[in-house]
Amino acid sequence: MSLKAKSSVNDKFGGNVRVRVVGILIENNKILLLKHMGVGSDDYLWSPPGGGLEFGTDAKMNLVREFKEETHLKVKVKELLFINEFMDNHIHAIELFYEVEKIGGILKLGNDPEMGNEQILTDLAFFGEKELQNEHKSRLHNMFHAINKPLEVLNLKGYFKFVINSIK
Repeated sequence: MSLKAKSSVNDKFGGNVRVRVVGILIENNKILLLKHMGVGSDDYLWSPPGGGLEFGTDAKMNLVREFKEETHLKVKVKELLFINEFMDNHIHAIELFYEVEKIGGILKLGNDPEMGNEQILTDLAFFGEKELQNEHKSRLHNMFHAINKPLEVLNLKGYFKFVINSIK
């Protein structure tokens, strides 16, 4: 499935700069992550909920929508934490990371409407320090390369750039 998923992701998002919004939800010292098949340098990638901006709606509105679609949670978007730029041979994404607060809903894996029938979201979980340490770094969003504990993500500020086999 992962080769098909990776091909679907590259077909859908490759060759363009994509602006994404991402929400950091911390509960009981754990961070909410979604398992994305076919994303990253390995078979899958654990990353916080989020997605692409839609034309005509602002970043915070998009993040509220993405959380609802992917997790069935209603969230309040708080402060902008940091910006991450990711580039590899196919994908180029600018990600705006916001802290979010759960204000309603029941946590349940949703879907990614952008992917249609080729769904790449396969699981969701709250990761604590132990879970982060037990997962290989290549299977965690690159923001985890700079931190060891979930709460430390709230201290990340500024701009980060992560490049894998970048196109020049």
